[in-house]
Amino acid sequence: MSTTVKAYAAPSATEPLAPATIERRDVGPRDVRIDIKFAGICHSDIHTARSEWGPTTYPIVVGHEIAGIVAEVGAEVTAFGVGDRVGVGCMVDSCGECEYCARGDEQFCVQGMTGTYAGIGKDGRPTQGGYSQSIVVTERFVVRIPDGLGLDVAAPLLCAGITTYSPLRHWNAGPGKRVAVVGLGGLGHVAVKLAHAMGAEVTVLSQSLKKQEDGLRLGADAYYATSDPATFTSLASSFDLIINTVSAQLDIDAYLSLLAVDGTLVNVGAPEKPLSLHVFSLIMKRRSYAGSPIGGILQTQEMLDFCAEHGIGAEIETISADKINDAYERVVNSDVRYRFVIDAATFA
Repeated sequence: MSTTVKAYAAPSATEPLAPATIERRDVGPRDVRIDIKFAGICHSDIHTARSEWGPTTYPIVVGHEIAGIVAEVGAEVTAFGVGDRVGVGCMVDSCGECEYCARGDEQFCVQGMTGTYAGIGKDGRPTQGGYSQSIVVTERFVVRIPDGLGLDVAAPLLCAGITTYSPLRHWNAGPGKRVAVVGLGGLGHVAVKLAHAMGAEVTVLSQSLKKQEDGLRLGADAYYATSDPATFTSLASSFDLIINTVSAQLDIDAYLSLLAVDGTLVNVGAPEKPLSLHVFSLIMKRRSYAGSPIGGILQTQEMLDFCAEHGIGAEIETISADKINDAYERVVNSDVRYRFVIDAATFA
C-alpha cells in the first residue's frame, strides 16, 4: 500500500525539474510520516539531478534538508508523536547492526546507509527526497528540531549543518584553536557560525573580499582573499584546522602550507575531478589531509541542540517550487546568500 503526494522531480539529466506525483509507503510499525514544511536546496541535489556524480535513475525527487511536522506514527514508535517538529537529513536507513551503526556512525554503515534519495528503500523502490509534500521515514532516522529553531532556518542544518559540525567536533575546534573556513557559501557560512560558537578563532579564506562584511558579521575574526598571493605568505603555518567547503579544483599544496605543525586540512566539498598534492607538504610539518561526510543521527541531534542553544540557523532565501530551476542556476553561479529553502506548501 502507498500514498500519492505531489513533488518536483528531475525527469532526466538535461531537463528542468517539473511537477510530479510520487508514491510514499504506508506507515509501518516503526515509521514516522512527516508533513514537509521546508526543504533546503543543497549542491548535492544539483549534482545528482544532473547525473554529475555518476548515473542517476529517473525520474528522481531530490532534497535531503527536510523540516516538518509529524503527521502520523506507527504503533511501535516511542520517540515521536503527532505534532512534533522534526527533521530528516541525508540518510533514511542503515543496517543498524554493524560496529559503525552501533556506535552512532550510520553514515559509515558496512552494508551502506540508505540515502534519502537515490537509494533503495525498505519497500524495494528508489528513495525519493524532500522536494515533496510528505515523507515516511523509519523512527531511527528522524531528529527533533528544538523549539528555539525556526523550521525554515533549521532545514539546511540537516546537511550543511551536520557536514560542517562533524569535522569541527572530530578535530576538536574550540578555545585556543585557529580554524580557517575555505569558502563562504552554503556550507561555509554555517561552518563560520559553528566554529565561532565553539570558541575557536575563525578566519575565512574566500576567493575575493566581496563577502567580507558578511563573514565578520557571522562570526569570523579575520577574512582574506585567496586570489591575493600575499595571503598565502602572510598566513603560512597559521592554522590548526582548515575546513574546505568548496568543490573547486584548488591548489592543495598552497592550502596545506597554511597549516601549523600537526594541523589538518579537511575536505567537505566534493570536487568532480581528482585533486593532487606533493607529499612533502604533509611530511615536513606532520600535517594531515582528510575528508569528512555527514555525521550520524546522534551527532545530528547534538548539532541541532547546539544550534538552538547558540541561536544558529542558516541564512536563507525562501522560494516557491516554481523557482527551483532558477535557484539551481543561481547556486551554480554562487548567487545566493546563503541557502535556498523551498516552501513545501507550494508543491500543491
